[in-house]
Amino acid sequence: MNLLAIDVGNTNINFGIFCNLKLLKRMLGKSCIENAVICSVVPHVTNTLAADLRKITGNKPLIIGKNLLLPIKNLYHKPKQVGQDRLVNAYAGTKLFGAPLIVVDFGTAITFDVISKNKTYLGGIILPGLKISLNALAEKTALLPRISLEKPADFIGRDTKNSMLSGIIYGFAALTDGLVKRIRRKISRKAKVIGTGGNIRLIHKYCKEINKVDPELTLKGLKLAYDYKTRRR
Repeated sequence: MNLLAIDVGNTNINFGIFCNLKLLKRMLGKSCIENAVICSVVPHVTNTLAADLRKITGNKPLIIGKNLLLPIKNLYHKPKQVGQDRLVNAYAGTKLFGAPLIVVDFGTAITFDVISKNKTYLGGIILPGLKISLNALAEKTALLPRISLEKPADFIGRDTKNSMLSGIIYGFAALTDGLVKRIRRKISRKAKVIGTGGNIRLIHKYCKEINKVDPELTLKGLKLAYDYKTRRR
């Protein structure tokens, strides 16, 4: 069975094809896709994708939060306020790495999601992402330029560009390490930290407290959620 997993974010849409349990590195023709599962934080994109996928596969896709509810206890005061991608990451993290757990997602926003030792979603922290923060410097100041996000040349910048990059990369790395330490004091000093998201490959080497990097955590979580749903039918 070939499953198409789609993660719709605010900046990017990520696709993954699963052949049984294996995440393929290449895309297959649309005729090979039998079923699909979607996690989205952009509602109008969700509706368009769902309609197109039903035409392609002949089956109604499963959508996280609508016709596929994740089997994880959510302690948010208003549970529907939690982004479904965050719950997918929490579910995938506990299934793949155990609990207690902290998942740090470096996407458009940076999110910290905290899971207790009994695999309950406790809540988290939301911060502006690396690119948002870098762009804000250019937009809100008269003399700082708009630059691309990349590795800084040195810790102490010797020009404006590298001073900005150093501030973003080393600053958010230090922030990440500091928040992880505080969260561990709250839940468990043994809590593992998993890093994911579009910018994780850039920043993880500067973060001392991240134990494991899995850029495909959300896609894997969609596969795990789909398997949970189909087993219960």
